Amino acid sequence: MKLLTDITPLREHPAFRRLWLGTMLSQVGGSMTTFALTLQVYDMTRSTTAVGGLGVATLVPMLLIALPGGSLADSFDRRRLVLAMTACQTVVSALFFAQALAGPGRGPGGLWLLYALEAASSAIGAISAPARTTFIPKLVRPGQLAAAMALNRIVFQTMLIAGPALAGVVVGAVGVKGCYLIDTVTFAGSFYGVGRLPAMPAPETRDRKQGKLALTREGLSFIRRSQVLAGAFLADVTATFFGLPLSLFPAINAERFGGDPRILGLMPAAIGVGGMLTAVLSGPVRHVPRHGLAMLACVAVWGGSFAVFAVAPSLWLTLLSLGMAGAADTYTVVLRGVIVQTVTPEEFRGRVNAADYVVGAGGGQLGSLEAGLVGSLTSPAISALSGGLLTVAGAIAIGASLPGFRRYRAARPQATS
Repeated sequence: MKLLTDITPLREHPAFRRLWLGTMLSQVGGSMTTFALTLQVYDMTRSTTAVGGLGVATLVPMLLIALPGGSLADSFDRRRLVLAMTACQTVVSALFFAQALAGPGRGPGGLWLLYALEAASSAIGAISAPARTTFIPKLVRPGQLAAAMALNRIVFQTMLIAGPALAGVVVGAVGVKGCYLIDTVTFAGSFYGVGRLPAMPAPETRDRKQGKLALTREGLSFIRRSQVLAGAFLADVTATFFGLPLSLFPAINAERFGGDPRILGLMPAAIGVGGMLTAVLSGPVRHVPRHGLAMLACVAVWGGSFAVFAVAPSLWLTLLSLGMAGAADTYTVVLRGVIVQTVTPEEFRGRVNAADYVVGAGGGQLGSLEAGLVGSLTSPAISALSGGLLTVAGAIAIGASLPGFRRYRAARPQATS
C-alpha cells in the first residue's frame, strides 16, 4: 500500500496543475490577511469576544449568499463566475491594505470597518469557493478523484503553514499592512490558475427555467434525502463548532507566552504542519472502505487534541497537540470531499458544494464566536477544553444516531496509470 499521495493528476493534467499552483499562492496570501485581521482586532480591543465577532461578520453573509451562489454555479459558466469574484476579492484586499496604511483606527468606527470588509470578503468567497471546487472532477479522471482531493488539501495545509508563519515575520517587521499588501498581490495566482481553464458551462438540468430560489430548495432537498451527505456535513459542523478555538489563540498566547507574535504564528502553523504530514501520506485513504466511520474517528481525535491543547503547560506540548489536530483534520476533509464529489450528480454539484462550503467554513466561524464567548465568560483554557470534549461526545452521538452514514462504504476506485 502506497503511503505517499498520488501526484498523477498534477503530471497528467496541465489545467489541474495550473489551478493547483495558482490557488496555493493566492490562499497563502489570504491566510496572511486572516492572521493580520485577527491580530489587528485583538490589539484594538483586547477582547476575545471582539475577535469572535469576526466569525459573525464572516458567517452572516456566508449563510445568506452561499446557497444562492451555488445555484448561480449551476446556472452560469463557472469559470467566468470565479474570475469575476476573484476581481472583487482583489479590491477588498486592497481596501484592507488602505485602512491599515491610513492609521490604527482604534475607535469603534475602525472596528466596524474591519467587520464590514470581512463581511464583503466572506460574501464574495461564498460564491467563488464552491464554484471553484466544481472544477476538480472536470479536470481529472474519475479514478483520480481521491488523489486530486488530497492534493487540494496539500494546498490548504501549505496555506496554514506558510501563511501564519510568514505573517508573523511580516507583522513583526512592518505591521499588519504588509500582510494585506502581500495578499492583494498574490491574487495574481488565482487569475493564473483560473484564467486558462476551459469554459465551464452550466450543466443541463431538467428545467433550466427554474428560479434561483427553486434551485436552492431542490439542492437542499437532495441533501436531506441523503443520510450519507447529511452525516458528513453534521460531523464536520460538530468538529468546527466545538473544536476550533482560533479566536482564543491570541489570548492563550498572551497568557502563556507573553504575546510574542512569532509564537502566535506558530499555533495555526502547527495545525498546518500536522495536516501537511497526513496530506502527503494520504495514499491509504484510497483504500479506506468505510468513509463515514473513518470520518467520525478523525473528528474524535481532532476534539481530543484540542482538549490537550487547552491544558498543555509547555510550548512543545501546545504545538504537538495542535499538530495532532491538523493531522486528523486532513483525513476528515479529504474523506468528506470524496464523499461529496462521489455521491453528488453533476447537476447538483454547485449547490451541494455550496452547502459543503457553508459547513466547512461556517461551522468554524460559529465555533470562533462560541469559543470567544465562552472564553470571556470563563477562561480561554476552559473554553478550549470544553469544546474539545464536546467534539468527542458529538462524534460518538452521530455514529449512534446515523447508522447509514457510519456504515457507508465507498465505491471501489478505478485503477490509475
